[in-house]
Amino acid sequence: MQARDAPPLVLLPGGGGATSASWYAQAAELGRRRRVYAVDLIGAPGRSTADGGRALRTVADLGDWLDALWDGLGITSADLGGHSYGAWIALHHALRAPGRVRRLFLLDPTGCFAGFRAAYLLRALPTLLRPTPRRVRAFLEWETGGAALDPDWLRLQEAAAGFPAARPVTGPRPAPKALRALDVPVLLFVAANSRTHDTYAVTARAREALREVETVVLPDVSHHGLPLAAPCELGRRLTEFLS
Repeated sequence: MQARDAPPLVLLPGGGGATSASWYAQAAELGRRRRVYAVDLIGAPGRSTADGGRALRTVADLGDWLDALWDGLGITSADLGGHSYGAWIALHHALRAPGRVRRLFLLDPTGCFAGFRAAYLLRALPTLLRPTPRRVRAFLEWETGGAALDPDWLRLQEAAAGFPAARPVTGPRPAPKALRALDVPVLLFVAANSRTHDTYAVTARAREALREVETVVLPDVSHHGLPLAAPCELGRRLTEFLS
């Protein structure tokens, strides 16, 4: 068990039906070195709710929410990590408040360095327009290539299909000028089997855009297989990075 005065680490899950439970495979190991705060995204399934029920509509709103969250937890600065849409939020927060983010790690981030594949968007569309448990399961099985998925996590994803989620905040990729100015160490993981985007375009553009970035391509795992899967390389690199 990590001491309460260990350096804090804030984790953000992906979008859709993802919740803080997505980090279950990584939390124990990360908790040996950090005081872990796994957060449900505002407006998504989970325990995070907007103050007074006000919907978040802009990237600045998301930043205000994270600032308020950290202030409420008594966090001045922290390491920050996110998966997919959560990585997009994490990167924007590091750009907005670099003094609060000590280190940043991104797991197969979407909307940060490359766009979505057309085939992925077409497959995802039914689950976005009219989500049902069957559609969610079929989509996840397609993206993960039929890999074995944790049954409890899969049931949670299916249950989230009936959650009255708010429309997520979206926006453009971070500006190249802003990325070049970011003075925060970044560890970027990309899934070799991701059907979400071009894996190698993501790594190439990140290396071109960021001043201080290490990139790791994780073999035999898809976009939605992270962070559930716990390949040795993921755990080892995260441990080294946070140490």
